[in-house]
Amino acid sequence: MTPARRRPPAAPLGPGETLVYTDGACLGNPGPGGWAWAVPEGPYESGPDPATTNQRMEITAVLRALETLEGPVLVMSDSTYVVNCFRDRWWYGWIRRGWRNAAGKPVANRDLWEPLIGLAVDGDRVVRFDWVKGHSGDPMNDRVDLLATEAAAKQEGIAGGRFPG
Repeated sequence: MTPARRRPPAAPLGPGETLVYTDGACLGNPGPGGWAWAVPEGPYESGPDPATTNQRMEITAVLRALETLEGPVLVMSDSTYVVNCFRDRWWYGWIRRGWRNAAGKPVANRDLWEPLIGLAVDGDRVVRFDWVKGHSGDPMNDRVDLLATEAAAKQEGIAGGRFPG
């Protein structure tokens, strides 16, 4: 059996750009949840939420990563909800329509999207998003999945750390 290999991002990392993997988990939906982010061979963090949804945990994982990391960032996520928000500029339409989605309904999870969008489209740094298929053998995606699932199950997080090289 060959070892799993990390899938390279769609575009190479730019100068000084940090690659971060993010994931959210929920035991039941809604239910107890957890979020996690990790930089390959670098820092990582996870945290719990006693009553939440999977989508909220996916957004929270990216929000916490961008609050912590400085400079340009490439976010790898298995959440099409998160990735497509930025790739397809859903956020732009939401703001233009007064935080209403294309169907005219209030945007779900606005309380998390607003600060995340503020960090992700900040003119002082570049933040890019790429999608990775979940549960596909990508070692870093598997690590953040495990961290988020453990945080949801134990309702405890890791307040930072560093993956070994």
